[in-house]
Formats: sequence, structure tokens, C-alpha cells
Amino acid sequence: MIEKNIDELALKNQLCFPLYACAKEIVRAYQPLLEPMNLTYTQYIVMMVLWEHSHLNVKSLGEYLYLDSGTLTPLLRKMEAKGFLTRTRSKEDERTVIISITEEGRALQQRVAHVPQAMAKVVKLSQEEFETMYQLLYKMIAQLTGREQKE
Repeated sequence: MIEKNIDELALKNQLCFPLYACAKEIVRAYQPLLEPMNLTYTQYIVMMVLWEHSHLNVKSLGEYLYLDSGTLTPLLRKMEAKGFLTRTRSKEDERTVIISITEEGRALQQRVAHVPQAMAKVVKLSQEEFETMYQLLYKMIAQLTGREQKE
């Protein structure tokens, strides 16, 4: 019984480790693609949400990205300084900050249009593998967070 428990603790038998290592390497692979646009990976995913939703509050943005406001606030400050977005307090509720994409932020979308295809070449998954991975990862996220993927 003890041997079984010890084997379960082996790094090679953990699902968490390859997920962690893969996420780290994916972010590293994005770096040279995003650096010319002066973007980090986290800033890139913020922009992806803003390209779909021109205006939203910080709480909603955090729900899309699974990030808390403590992580988002300094990130959004830097992005505002770069001219990609604006942050304004809601007139209805001073505690709510509204994030809006700027023209410069919208123009950035064309400059990074090549990134998804470039990453597909790096990762080299078949369409079937990609779809399976995508479904399994979002299934795990839903089970761990108790909520479905936000559309």
C-alpha cells in the first residue's frame, strides 16, 4: 500500500506537471512573436478579449481570463500607458472600472494576425489533436472552477 502511494507521488505520474511545463513553454514560444509589438503573453490575451468586446469592466475581463483584479490592475495600467486601452470609472458605480479598447489597440489586431498560425507551426498538433486537447482542457477548467467557458 505504501509503495502504491509513493508511486502516485512520482513526478512522472502527475497530470499537473506536464500541464505546468507545457503552459510555461507555450508562453515562452509566444515571446518572440509578441515582442516586436511590445506585448507580453498576458497583455496579448487581454487584447484578444478587447477585440471581441470593445468595452467591459475589470471583473468581467478577469472572468474571461481567470485572473483576479490584483493581477489585472497593474497589467491594465501598463497597457493604458502604451495606448492600447483606456480605464474609466463607471458613472453608475465608482467602484467599477470600465476597460475600453483604443484605436491603437484595435490597430494592433492586424499586427498580430500572424501569431495563431505561427504558434500552430510551433506546436504541430493535427486538427483532431488540437480539438481533443481544447475540449479536454476546457472540461478540466469547468470541473475545477465550477463554471463553463465564458463566450
